[in-house]
Amino acid sequence: MPQDKVAINLESLGRAAEFSLLDGSQGVPAIDIGSLYKQLGVFTFDPGFMSTASCKSAITYIDGENGILLYRGYPIEQLAKQSSFLEVAYLLMNGELPGDDELLAFTDEINHHAMLHEALRSFFDGFHYDAHPMAMMVGVMGSLSAFYHSELNMEDPEHRRISAMRMLAKVPTIAAACYRHSVGWPFVYPRVDLGYCENFMNMMFSLPSQKFIGKDHYIDPVAVKALNILFILHADHEQNASTSTVRLASSTGANPYACVAAGISALWGPAHGGANEAVLSMLSEIGSVDRIPEFIAKAKDKNDPFRLMGFGHRVYKNFDPRATLIRETCHEVLEKYSDNDDPLFELALALEQYALKDEYFIEKKLYPNVDFYSGIIYKALKIPEEMFTVMFVIARTAGWVSHWLEMMAEPSHRIGRPRQIYTGYEKRDYIPTEER
Repeated sequence: MPQDKVAINLESLGRAAEFSLLDGSQGVPAIDIGSLYKQLGVFTFDPGFMSTASCKSAITYIDGENGILLYRGYPIEQLAKQSSFLEVAYLLMNGELPGDDELLAFTDEINHHAMLHEALRSFFDGFHYDAHPMAMMVGVMGSLSAFYHSELNMEDPEHRRISAMRMLAKVPTIAAACYRHSVGWPFVYPRVDLGYCENFMNMMFSLPSQKFIGKDHYIDPVAVKALNILFILHADHEQNASTSTVRLASSTGANPYACVAAGISALWGPAHGGANEAVLSMLSEIGSVDRIPEFIAKAKDKNDPFRLMGFGHRVYKNFDPRATLIRETCHEVLEKYSDNDDPLFELALALEQYALKDEYFIEKKLYPNVDFYSGIIYKALKIPEEMFTVMFVIARTAGWVSHWLEMMAEPSHRIGRPRQIYTGYEKRDYIPTEER
């Protein structure tokens, strides 16, 4: 069967060329324009990369029109309901679900690498007590490149695998340490007898006088289930801004810890990982249930700067499959943990119902998304708002290291180097100071 071609004819320049159409295993085909400049002497212009495929990847597939999200071919709905976060992390990194022995070995290795070098503890003392946890996450993750650099051979697949395991294992320990530094509490070491999510909660909330998880005090299964689901849903999302940042930094051959630190920086933005924190800020601005119609009207007004955060998605045009799953979890958590005296939860549920029934939101397909529900869940679990994006980091690290491993294994990966349309001055001569 002949391969499809795309012809481009530049009549004004008298040039024409054909380009191959590349098909993946499923999804939208892409035009291979790698030789576009060589053949036609022009670049493409695609702000925000709305129509650009930057790489080939076998990790995650998204069909935004039909609300489909697959990790290594497995529907997100099945993984969220039947799997655990570590099992999903193994899947993303290795391509297949683990057997019992493989998962046990994977979990043991995660536990082995969860400790932080003792010298790193003093690194936290350099941060002010009120430093944002994300600022600390960027700094501490980047500093790991100083601890694991001389022994790292980027050409060795086993060295790369160990680096990925270290990042996945240490990120909840670093996250909990960031929180405890901000409140002046002593650090808590990870425990090998606890699961990934339980360990994180224990490191976050244990007090010297009372372990958060001890013989007579176990974390509620509802909270563990919620964290597992949130981490699974946030584990990867194809070539988003932070994953693309990790890939671009990695294309230079930079240390992987520095590359993931760059991804954390990208995730910090309110348009990306900070969206769930912005949802809580929006709810605080609305204030009460009786003001919902007023703010809905403001959201519909194109001339009003107010934005309704946590609704709709750039990729999913009909519905976000993650939101459908997390909504059920959100209601379970609120039923168990919500403070009846906190009006924010009542406001959130009222806003959800209002938007789901409003014709404008239905027509525009502005449904509550994963950010809307995740922020509410974290608040109900007593996770501070400034830690919301840090929670995203813990989950997304599984995706970042998977993409890093995939890219570094490609024999012909190249450094990323986007082009531009120059809009500055044409060549001009230097003018001496006295003549300006």
